[in-house]
Formats: sequence, structure tokens, C-alpha cells
Amino acid sequence: MFSKLYQLFSNDIGIDLGTANTLVYLKGHGIVINEPSVVALNTKTGQIVAVGTEAKDMLGRTPGHIRAVRPLVDGVISDFEVTEEMLAYFIGKTEKLSKKFFKPRVVVGVPSGITNVEARAVYDAAKSAGAREVYIMEEPMAAAVGIRLPVKDPVGSMLVDIGGGTTDIAVISLGGIVRSKNLKIAGDKLNNDIISYLRDEFKLLIGEKTAEHIKIVLGTVLEGEPKEIPVRGRDLVTGLPKEVIITDSDIREAIGGSIANLIDGIKEVLETTPPEILSDVMQRGIVLVGGGALIHGLDSLLQTMLKIPIYIAEDPLSAVARGTGVVLDDVLYYKDVLVNIATNELPPR
Repeated sequence: MFSKLYQLFSNDIGIDLGTANTLVYLKGHGIVINEPSVVALNTKTGQIVAVGTEAKDMLGRTPGHIRAVRPLVDGVISDFEVTEEMLAYFIGKTEKLSKKFFKPRVVVGVPSGITNVEARAVYDAAKSAGAREVYIMEEPMAAAVGIRLPVKDPVGSMLVDIGGGTTDIAVISLGGIVRSKNLKIAGDKLNNDIISYLRDEFKLLIGEKTAEHIKIVLGTVLEGEPKEIPVRGRDLVTGLPKEVIITDSDIREAIGGSIANLIDGIKEVLETTPPEILSDVMQRGIVLVGGGALIHGLDSLLQTMLKIPIYIAEDPLSAVARGTGVVLDDVLYYKDVLVNIATNELPPR
């Protein structure tokens, strides 16, 4: 009775709390927010100046008293208060789209393998940000639900979620994660590889946003049609502005080491997967989700190296957010796949 009343008078919100981007799903509306996980702070007053897209535009361009920060590092909360403010902003923005009487029920996606303390921090931040009930869900499981893999069936599924701060490699069967590995090799690491490469090879200093742009335009792991773009930065020798031409082969070389480590991580998980499930994975293939799935040629390279079919999920960036939405439709059915925090409330029957 109460649960039906709550459903009528409160919103159900799913949040993919990512290092690079936060996506918010609102039941009945779909994905309503997709903004960078960045907050701009005024260090003099301690007040928040901007959140999301507006704050990201300020990265590297702020005056001394304004600091643009990412409150999540490697998928976990590094600044609790700022994360709470960011969540409150996103939840408030979502609530404006559909005004309801009660506080919302929220499912939050977190990286696999995070500690109880880190999961608790996410729970507390969402509660403080205005949620009535909070459920925590591991991102690979949320992504698997979002792309409609048979997670509750006795069949093995494997997916690789390449995000901004972390890559989650997970083998799933019977509503649980059988084997998983969490790597710090993801979008941010590739950006840093590009920054380091240009500094060492071209004596050129560039910022994070420029590195991200280069990765999107030139990022590829296989040789193909040659591409090049002009890149501007600071000459480390003279200290003056400088422009150089960067090619796709430069970027392939820059990110090659990290891609090799990523492949090794996937191999490690496969090596420890039980034979019956491995047989399922070989037959059904591995699914790539997350922004890193869009790196040109990555699926072909993995297929060549692992001898297993590789598929890129449809709309890989929103898989986790869509998964939280599916869980919100029937929390009781999916209660086994939620992270067990003592204070997680299950809805009244």
C-alpha cells in the first residue's frame, strides 16, 4: 500500500556517478542529465560557483580564487562535501522536471570492488543530498542489466566497462559477479598518457581538455587512414605559445602501453574464470560499455588478441544509467544484485 503511494508521489532516480561524467535517469522520462562530474568552488567564500558543464568549461581557465575540482577520483569519492553538493544539484535539477510530494528513491552506480567505507560514503552523500531511499549497485552489474544481459540466469556473461577513472572487467552469472577486476586504466589515464607523450616528444605542455579533444579526434589502436590535427600549447623550452601537428600514429604510440595493460587485465580475469562460465563467454562474447568502448579499433584488437567475439553495446555511454532505471522498475526482483549495506531499505511489500 505504502509503496504504491510512494510511487505515485515521489520520483525514482538512477545515477551513474562517474569520475568524468554523471548521468541521471528519471523514471518515465529516461536519461535527463549527462554532465561532467566537475564542481567550481569559490575558495574565499567556500560557495559553489558552478556544477557540471558550466564548471568543466572553467577547467584550466579560473582566476586564483575559483577552483574547478573533480570530487571523484578513480570512481570513488575524494571530497565528500563537494560530492554531496554535486549530487544535491543533480537531484534538484531532476526533481524540477517532475515535481512530487515525497523525496526521491535513488539507485547509484559505483565501481566494482570498492570498499564498504567507500560505498557507505556514496550512500551518505546521496542521503544528505535529499534522497528518501538509497540503493548502491556495482556499475558492471548495472551496465549488464542496462544492456539486457541475462544476469539472473545460470549463464555466464562478461563485460568490460571502460569509464573515465576506472575500467571494470566483470564476469556475471546467477545475479552475482563471479570474477571481476578494477583497473585504474581508463579515459583519464589515456589523457595523461597523451599529455606526457607531447611533453616528452614535442616539449609541448597541454591541458586536460586539449588532451581529451586529441583522444576523441585521433584516438585509435589500429593503423588506418592517416589523420592529423594542429595542437597548441606552451613550449617548455622557450615558455612561449607553440603549435605542432600531431598524427594518429603519435596517439597510438602514446596510449599503447595503457591499452596493453588493459588487455592483460582482461586476460587475468579470463584465466581465473571457471571453465563452464568461460565456455559461455567464448560462445556469447564480451560486451564493451563506457566511453572507452568508442576508441577506434579497440573491439577488433581485443578480438584478435583474445580470440573471443567482442561487441560494443548500443549507446555504451548510458548503459549504467539505463541499468539503474531497470532496477528501479522492480527493486525487489533485483535486490540480490544490489550492494549489501546494512542500512539499505527495501520497499514495503
